[in-house]
Formats: sequence, C-alpha cells, structure tokens
Amino acid sequence: MADAAKPPRKPRVQHVLEVQDAYQLTPHLRRVVLGGQGFDAIEFKDATDQYIKLLFADPALGLERPFDLEALRQQLPQKDMPVTRTYTIRHIDRDARQLWVDMVVHGDEGLAGPWAQRVEPGEPISFFGPGGGYAPRPEADFHLLAGDESALPAIAAALESLNQHTPQARGVALIEVHDAEEEISLQAPEGIEIRWLHRGGPFSPQRARLVDELSAMTIPDGDVQAFIHGERGEMKRLRRLLVKERGMDRKAMSLSAYWAAGRIEDEFQAEKRTPVGAIDED
Repeated sequence: MADAAKPPRKPRVQHVLEVQDAYQLTPHLRRVVLGGQGFDAIEFKDATDQYIKLLFADPALGLERPFDLEALRQQLPQKDMPVTRTYTIRHIDRDARQLWVDMVVHGDEGLAGPWAQRVEPGEPISFFGPGGGYAPRPEADFHLLAGDESALPAIAAALESLNQHTPQARGVALIEVHDAEEEISLQAPEGIEIRWLHRGGPFSPQRARLVDELSAMTIPDGDVQAFIHGERGEMKRLRRLLVKERGMDRKAMSLSAYWAAGRIEDEFQAEKRTPVGAIDED
C-alpha cells in the first residue's frame, strides 16, 4: 500500500520588527531590543532556548522587508541573496511587546555583530521563527547548564525561569567567557551554583574550559536535566565525556552546537548534514 501523502509543510513566516534600542552589556556582548506592531503576530514557544533567524542583506541593494525570497532568487545572483544568522531570544517582554537579543560582537568580524554595533533605533529587521524546544523541568533533581558566550542568553533565560517557577531547584551553571569583564548579573535559585570560566582570550581549543571543568565535576545521581551548547568541537568532546564515559542518558539532555570555530554560519549549517557536523557518533 502506498504511503499516505505527507501534509504540505507550513510556510515559514517572516516577521518584521523595529530596533527600539541597542546598548553594550559587556565588551563583547551587545543587547538589541526589537519591538513594534509585528510583535503580536509572533507565535512563541514554551521554551527558554527560543531562537530566531535574522535576515541580512546588502543595504546598497535597497531591498524592502519582508523580503520576497522566491522573487529575489529569480532576480539576484546567489552572492547577493539575503542570509540568515541565528540568535537566541534572551527575554520576551510581553507587556512592552519587545524581544531582547544579546549578540556576541568581535569588532568588524562577521555580519550580525557589526550590524548590532552600528544599528540605530527605527531600523527594521526581519526574521524567521522562533524555534526551540528546551525548558527546565520543575521535577528534575539537578539542572546542569553549560556553554560559552553563544549559549549565555539561553542559560540566562533558563535560570530566570527556574528562579520564577522553581525556586527550590538545584544544579550548576558553567559559563565560559573571555574574562571577568564578560560576566553579567543573572537571576537564579539559591540552589544553583553559577561558575564563570575565564579563557583569558578569544576562543581556541587550547583555551576552552568546559570539558576540563565537567571532567572534574561530580554529577549527582537521579534525574539530571542537562542543557549544554556551544562550539561544535567542544560539544563533540562533551558528548563523549557525558554519554560514553559517564553513562548519562543522551535523550535526557539538550546538547548541540551553536557554532563551529573557523566557519561562518552558512558553512556551519550546511555541515550539519555531513559527518563532520554531527555531534552524535552513531
């Protein structure tokens, strides 16, 4: 018997908001506040790792948002097509109808970072999403959260949710950053220890601290919920450590790469479908 026809995929909705504010949190972390009339059309997830895919195009092309991507594919060479950059929503302020997006910046490096540094209130930005699926379970015995700067918004949102809804929660949050100047204030239950891990410089495998810290850490028995995200090579090492060596349940953890050293996002996303981009070995 032939397989039943699959229902058509729901078309992606491109939302348009305006930049309402932008300011520096730390030397390498900048907050961009988005809001406006389009806020009410966004379907948010019940998750603390909600991510959006911001769309960027060459301003010289004068393209209007929302971009008609199908039409543009017929008109523009591939090199001029809008591209996406993925960021986690740090906070949703439903009363003010705003999204906070905290973005790691490295001077003129990259695409989204320089945009965040120069953007002025009133400028429109469009995006797909949000997606996401992780939320801390109130019944978990222990919460293990770990990541680098790219995971900081999601970790901060998870801690904030636990502080509000599960103040008795226990656990630890390991956050790897450049140095002490990159630490920010976080709201967390008293039972969750926050450890800032200082690399002493930009990311490199030699400076990375997460694997060594987790290797030396005793993880209690019981229902442990883990959220671990960051650079791809480090996530592969942590997957081996926690699943292969420690015997933790892979299905019970949210562990994936947000980025890969030496790759722009387009390359990183494309490699997800290849062996080099896979976090899991089997």
